[in-house]
Amino acid sequence: MNQLFSYSYRPLRWLFLGSLLVISACSRDIDLPQPDTLAVSAYSAEVPLAWNTLYLDLERFTPGYRPPISARTIGYVGLAAYESVQAGMSDKYNSLGNYFPGLELPYLEEDQTYHWPTVLTATYERMLELMFPGAPSEHLFRIIQLRNEFYIRFKQEIPSDVFGRSVRYGTEMADAVHDWSASDELGHEAYDRNVDLAYSPPTGQGLWQPTFPDYTPGLVPYWGQIRTFVAGPDDIVDPPLEYSEDPASALYLEAIEVLEASERAKVDLASEERWIADFWSDDCPILTSTPAGRWIGILNQVIESENKPLDKALEAYARVGMALADAGIRCWHEKYRYNHERPIDYIRRVMGDNSWNTVMCPDGSGQFFTPNFPAYPSGHAAFGAAAAAVMSDLFGNDYAMVDNFHAERTEFNGTPRSFTNFREMARENAESRIPLGVHFRMDSDAGLDLGFSIGEKVNAMPWRR
Repeated sequence: MNQLFSYSYRPLRWLFLGSLLVISACSRDIDLPQPDTLAVSAYSAEVPLAWNTLYLDLERFTPGYRPPISARTIGYVGLAAYESVQAGMSDKYNSLGNYFPGLELPYLEEDQTYHWPTVLTATYERMLELMFPGAPSEHLFRIIQLRNEFYIRFKQEIPSDVFGRSVRYGTEMADAVHDWSASDELGHEAYDRNVDLAYSPPTGQGLWQPTFPDYTPGLVPYWGQIRTFVAGPDDIVDPPLEYSEDPASALYLEAIEVLEASERAKVDLASEERWIADFWSDDCPILTSTPAGRWIGILNQVIESENKPLDKALEAYARVGMALADAGIRCWHEKYRYNHERPIDYIRRVMGDNSWNTVMCPDGSGQFFTPNFPAYPSGHAAFGAAAAAVMSDLFGNDYAMVDNFHAERTEFNGTPRSFTNFREMARENAESRIPLGVHFRMDSDAGLDLGFSIGEKVNAMPWRR
């Protein structure tokens, strides 16, 4: 348990106890009839929608929650939520309890009634508290606050024994999934060890090294070794373009594309190219969500717009979460296998423009940001493609939407954009990294191929009978 957790969470324990008293006082200790357990499909998606909206703020403001770490957490939270109410879904939905070796899930009490929104609330609350111990105090308070909002209402609707039983089961489910997460030692609690100071990247022509302006060591260079949900060693990309400094070479031409696109984006702030660059410029710590979180934000919009029932919503969150998690793991495996340098180093060294910089994540001092890990393949592209493959399978290959995720932002151009399908979104997301100056086109193309493949593997899992 880290120091930040000890400082920020202990005072909330008293708030937790007090909140239980409030909930108890608000309950109706009258003889309500024991209802038959309603099917999960009878409920709306308001509970997971509220918790996944809160998740985006938690990952944005909690120290250490960089892209692959957040993606992994999304996968485990989605699995716990899905399994917590799977028994109340129609018989066409499978439990994945026996699919993952080492995952030991709790059992429902035989012939007892459960209230699935209460079960789900208990699961989300417990999972987020366990996975975000270092969150700022105000965000830990929001977990308790959201839990109380649901509990106070549910206590008015169901008998106290059903409520208590549902809370216990939801908490047990979260503990079981968290225990399984803990058995993956490299991946668990990686927010506390973003960089491995013992890691020394290989040196040589065109190989990645910590970059200007802060020269931060590589982000989780061991990430490719952690446990996946479904992806495996066959989820790889072809080698990057051959290194060359010849102005006629394919790599040099891709560097020219980055240089010219980024310069246009710097000069013409009203251009569509700059709009696209800003619109998908997630992964600016504190300023935005992570690239993985962005796709949960997109899924939130779909769930709300379509008014999906609870069972379909939870399947979607679980599937997208696992796809994001595995995309991050296999993408990071390939990043550190090839260790390809970022455009900033190639352009400065080979093309002689020592003052050139990206346009990603301005820090207010005139400096910009380059992610602290190798370029090839693009994580942004892999996350987006994996999520898009799953969402296309769930909602249709021709699902059109307007993405309002950044609609209220004033720090950059987040004006909503319209898309005819999810794969179009994924491709624009991938290519947006070129005018930002942080990726070559080959990085984006390889990331898309990897992500689409992993998303299809998640789709092929035994979700349905």
